Amino acid sequence: MDESVAASLSGGELLVRCLVGQQVDLAFCVPGESYLDALDALFDQRERLRLVVCRHEAAAANMAEAYGKLTGKPGVCLVTRGPGAAHASIAVHTAHEDETPLVLLVGQVARGHMGRGAFQEVDYRAMFGGMAKWVAQVEDPARLPEIVARAFQVAAGGRPGPVVLALPEDVLEARVPDPGAPARAWSRLGFEPTPAAIGDVRAELARSRKPLMIVGGGGWSARASEALADFARAWRLPVVAEFRCQDYLDNRHDSYAGDLGLATNPALAARVRDSDLLLVLGGRLSEATTGGYRLVDVPRPRQRMIHVHADVNELGHVYQADVLVPATPEAFLRAALAAWDASFPDAPPWEDWTRAARSDYLRFLAPTGDGGAIDMAQVVAALDRELAPDAIVTNGAGNYTTWLHRHYRYKHFRSQLAPLNGAMGYGLPAAIAAKIHEPGRQVVCLAGDGCFLMNVQELETAVRHGAAIVIVVVANGSYGTIRAHQERRFPGRVYATDIGNPDFVELARSFGLFAERVLRHEDFAPALRRALDAGVPSLIELPTDIEHLSAQSRLSTVRDRALATARRHVLNPGCRES
Repeated sequence: MDESVAASLSGGELLVRCLVGQQVDLAFCVPGESYLDALDALFDQRERLRLVVCRHEAAAANMAEAYGKLTGKPGVCLVTRGPGAAHASIAVHTAHEDETPLVLLVGQVARGHMGRGAFQEVDYRAMFGGMAKWVAQVEDPARLPEIVARAFQVAAGGRPGPVVLALPEDVLEARVPDPGAPARAWSRLGFEPTPAAIGDVRAELARSRKPLMIVGGGGWSARASEALADFARAWRLPVVAEFRCQDYLDNRHDSYAGDLGLATNPALAARVRDSDLLLVLGGRLSEATTGGYRLVDVPRPRQRMIHVHADVNELGHVYQADVLVPATPEAFLRAALAAWDASFPDAPPWEDWTRAARSDYLRFLAPTGDGGAIDMAQVVAALDRELAPDAIVTNGAGNYTTWLHRHYRYKHFRSQLAPLNGAMGYGLPAAIAAKIHEPGRQVVCLAGDGCFLMNVQELETAVRHGAAIVIVVVANGSYGTIRAHQERRFPGRVYATDIGNPDFVELARSFGLFAERVLRHEDFAPALRRALDAGVPSLIELPTDIEHLSAQSRLSTVRDRALATARRHVLNPGCRES
């Protein structure tokens, strides 16, 4: 063999070496001819970098996003050009809105074919430019170490998010000199708040009587969660979670006061309005968290506000806060804890306010007991009792999630994997990724029938990889969330929201799962124990009545209210609803 060839690497080999150098040990893909050289190189590194092959690119990318959410490390997904990239785009959007580190590697046509409308050619900068933190195309294989290292650092830094790298076929085929040691791996950057900023925070707290701490966003870690628990305990602040960030503080903590999002406790919403100080840590108070920006006025909140965020571009982007603190959650919490001392009152003036907020949460947590044969509040309460404290619960989008948000207590950091952007089809691939990465933890996916069937093909992936997850399918034969909106705006005019279903038990068994159907909520807990003990992927089907629309609404009530409103408008066209 020619010595120059022996001392060189293909672009595919160099790419995989770079991934290993970035400490990637798990990646997700659907194979494609546009990155065959990378696949061949992954074969040689299969003992160091496990490749999970999926049945659809949307699921593969969702798995990578869920891995990034679970670990705080950039999730990695490889897909082919054109249709493969389009399928994966949903997870790029999820990673963008959820602030999840993700690196999507996309095959591309050969450089000499670009601009000709070649087979499956796409301009990925145009395609992903509005969703990704950075989109790049590798034009020179020798620059792979530089570009890959930058991709991981960009994905994980500041406000975490997705990065897309396009890899032309001939770049992966080309041979380049062996560059030797790989580039240095990415690292987390902890932005420390200044002493002056901490002084401003302390001064705002000192004058407050009704403070609320709202936590959310990306860039959190187990250590940050521990610091949050210590901070809340020391300052005795009520802590509220942003939409689908409920696992940032153990929900059994005396300071935990609930979440803002779907099925928000009306008492908590009133408390946000009545607060005199909002300490927003890590989050952005987005539309879902604020009920369409109604809870917190834009741009100038009526409450005083402290906004802490790792990305300075987010500070002042929507809200004009009184104190702006560029810092990562853990760094801020450690500095704020150090600022607490004996000079602060043993009984802060908001102590009763915090106890009342906690009491509101506990009352709202309890099932009401009026949900029919399959009362989803009782089902979720059983999940809360039966699962281990560190169990991971995943879900996608739909009204069925409102019971989970309301009645399940998240007790461990990164036990909630759910898409902030409301993506359907997320729960099943997220559960598979979580179980593959954390085989010793219980993993349960709660899914609606519409949500589940969007990625049902990944049952085979779960079986092939021995991912013994438990899937609970809530089947009401409807796209329930859209049906709810439809009944509010066009009562009685049901169209395009009814769906048909297979026999979910037989479908699951055909893939090799353990499966059963439960018709009464009293029978759910024993079925759950059987599923957890099965040692294989399992499914429990729960046929439910569409009348029980969500954790707070009945379908007939929604429709009757909408019809009554419509009648009032007919009788008095000038009237306005509050």
